[in-house]
Amino acid sequence: MKFLHSMIRVKNEEKALRFYCELLGLKKGKRIRLEDCYLQYLIDENTNTEIELTINDETPQEGYQQGRAFGHFAFECENLDEIDKKIKEMGYSWEVEPFYMPEVKTRISFLLDPDNNEIELIEKIN
Repeated sequence: MKFLHSMIRVKNEEKALRFYCELLGLKKGKRIRLEDCYLQYLIDENTNTEIELTINDETPQEGYQQGRAFGHFAFECENLDEIDKKIKEMGYSWEVEPFYMPEVKTRISFLLDPDNNEIELIEKIN
């Protein structure tokens, strides 16, 4: 068995693509039209894992309610200080500023995507 993707519904495809592709470095993959929505796949070229963005034709004006079961996506990055600069340049802000966790020798931080999904960024410290 092989894990393929996770799916999230997004209110604004352009904002979601800017966040996931320009900020986090995912690449646009296939785009599929279904009866009532588009599916846009975003690929992590390091792992070939995907996030499937679902853009429904009829999206609630206020966006989607976040479920209580979903926690966050986690991404490993090489340098949180460089990401911090990029986040500020692009007009985003941290939900939780980067901090060091000695128990696992990592720096971690959290931010929200345009649809308020929590994203954890992890920098492993050797």
